[in-house]
Amino acid sequence: PSNIAIVKYWGKRPIQLPQNPNISLTLDRAHTITKLSYQAKKDKNRRISLTFRLDGQAMDSFSERIIKYFEQLVPIFPFIDQLHFDIDSSNSFPHSSGIASSASAMSALALCLCTLEHRLFGSLGEEESFREKASFVARLGSGSAARSVYAGAAIWGKTIDVQGSTDEAALGIQQFLHPSFLTAKDRIMIISEQAKAVSSSVGHALMDQNPYAPTRYTLAKSRIYLLLNALRTGDWKQFGTICEQEALDLHALMMSSSPSYILMMPNTLKMIQRIRQFRQSTGLSIYFTLDAGPNVHVIYPTSEAEAIENFMDDHLVKLCERGQYIQDAVGAGPVQIK
Repeated sequence: PSNIAIVKYWGKRPIQLPQNPNISLTLDRAHTITKLSYQAKKDKNRRISLTFRLDGQAMDSFSERIIKYFEQLVPIFPFIDQLHFDIDSSNSFPHSSGIASSASAMSALALCLCTLEHRLFGSLGEEESFREKASFVARLGSGSAARSVYAGAAIWGKTIDVQGSTDEAALGIQQFLHPSFLTAKDRIMIISEQAKAVSSSVGHALMDQNPYAPTRYTLAKSRIYLLLNALRTGDWKQFGTICEQEALDLHALMMSSSPSYILMMPNTLKMIQRIRQFRQSTGLSIYFTLDAGPNVHVIYPTSEAEAIENFMDDHLVKLCERGQYIQDAVGAGPVQIK
């Protein structure tokens, strides 16, 4: 599955380590399905031998990224340079549009590799050690992918607020969630399905020179405790306040980078305004967040779903590209398809 960060990861240090702890909700219907096939490598002169297809089509740019990723992983999985891999992947949502497709794609691939290691060597029999290694391996491909290997919610980054948290891998925190968050809804409103103009990798790199970066990291760290408390107690108002502050901070950092860039679109802003007006007039727990793109995640409790979904159908769907949205929810994490 993909995931949606509530406290955002934006800014990193070598190698793929977060500048601040971050927390996400794991999604369900926004997911990647990946099949990893393997055989003995025929071309011994190539260290990494693989083919990659997205939705059945060869994708050279993605293949190059995965080859570089596999080169990093040879010390972790020595069998990689002995085999040829065929990788087939498909998404249930538009890739590169700001719905964390790299998170779902890289976590799916990491889970495949860990499953292969266990099949070959029987070395990852315990669920906890399997998930921890998969999260560590996924992180090397995409930082946010570290969180997608867990059900419900995950935290990535060391903090005194969660025992066992670390920068090297994410940690599942589903057990901390109030029942209302275990069943929370997330309707992903597709403002644009086009690939975003600036990649997340470039955006992270621009944080190194952003004058507001130190303040950003301090703020994010202070919000971790408040968000954890809201998730435990079912405090939707506190959750929603942090959710929206973090989303707007993320895009403010993009606009204050050098060079600056804007990923929100006019309908993104219109949707945010309509959500706020509806919440103010009804008192319902409807909140928004954004990833690094124009698309809006509308998060709300199941107990208030009927009124909120009627509002979205009547007033928000018309702002989406071709009326598209993904009706999603907090999910049960990745599964191996037998």
